[in-house]
Amino acid sequence: MSDLREVLQENSYLRQKQLIFADCDRYQRARVSTLLSIAAAVAGADYDARGLTYEKLYEMREVFLLSRIALRIHRCPRALQVVDVTTWEDGVKAAHMQRVYEITDREGLLVSIRSDWILVDPQTRRIMRPGTFTAKKLGTCPKAIDAPEPRKILLPREGVEDLGARKVVWSDLDGNGHVYSGNYGDFVWDYLPADLQEKVPREFFINYSKEATLGQELRMVGCRKGGEYLMEGLGPEGVCFSAQCVF
Repeated sequence: MSDLREVLQENSYLRQKQLIFADCDRYQRARVSTLLSIAAAVAGADYDARGLTYEKLYEMREVFLLSRIALRIHRCPRALQVVDVTTWEDGVKAAHMQRVYEITDREGLLVSIRSDWILVDPQTRRIMRPGTFTAKKLGTCPKAIDAPEPRKILLPREGVEDLGARKVVWSDLDGNGHVYSGNYGDFVWDYLPADLQEKVPREFFINYSKEATLGQELRMVGCRKGGEYLMEGLGPEGVCFSAQCVF
């Protein structure tokens, strides 16, 4: 098999990926956690390819944290499939810097994604306005992306069920010392009702509110809402994440 491609252009970055069994569920379909992980990884790879590594941005005290993400699954990628992942910056909306993605194969579109990021001073943890970003001029996507906008997810006050507790363990953590953003997809699927675990969502939304760290216990709560399921992970200081699965 030929080497996987990587293409850097002025306003886009493409990286090929081959899915392996570990990326997929029991039916060899890409897990939502895999799609979330791809989005986070390719965003970092885009900036790495431009010489703006995490270490460089940390030194400049201008790093990104993923705030919200929304994806639409047109056709679910499968184990051993080679896919093209293309990402573009897409300007600024209020306090968020936006980034979009398409995951494709030879037959066309598989998954489309929109994401919102916040700019943070890593030393003080202070959130900064996007206009203070100095590392590069932010780009915009030249094409329409067939994905929903990220949204604020709120569970109703009544009809919410207690799903159990999820303790944060060593293998959940990333290099920042908190739960890796992609892992929350598995958190959600592990606590969905059994009939929904079998399904591939049409759309998925997640909000990242507070970091979860080693040893913390998240209280998982959720509710059905028509053809959707809403879920929250509640930590000692409030909501860590909120998710919405649309089937």
